[in-house]
Amino acid sequence: MAKVLIVDDSPTEVHIFSMALGDEGYQVVVATDGEEGVQKAMEEMPDLILMDVVMPGLNGFQATRKIHRNASTKHIPIIIVTTKDQDTDREWGMRQGAKDYLVKPVDVSQLLSKVGELVD
Repeated sequence: MAKVLIVDDSPTEVHIFSMALGDEGYQVVVATDGEEGVQKAMEEMPDLILMDVVMPGLNGFQATRKIHRNASTKHIPIIIVTTKDQDTDREWGMRQGAKDYLVKPVDVSQLLSKVGELVD
């Protein structure tokens, strides 16, 4: 069973993503900010990470870069899931090491499809 780490400070988003992923049989781990996300990525070694951008402290771009540059976690695919929908944001996110970029509100079936592509 694949493990997905959700890094998001919105309880609503975490709930929606957790329910959708859980229903598909994924094991879900949650972090509520970038620092915790980086720490949990190292501790849990998830198969995939869903990363919000706008969070207190370490933002999602910074956390993605840290995870991507760490030798032990750089293999983990990261999908940035954010309200920031400018082309420059998307480009910057991909440059930090993200494999994909989805804009909120996210269509759950699209999210599950992207997760399936990167995990299976």
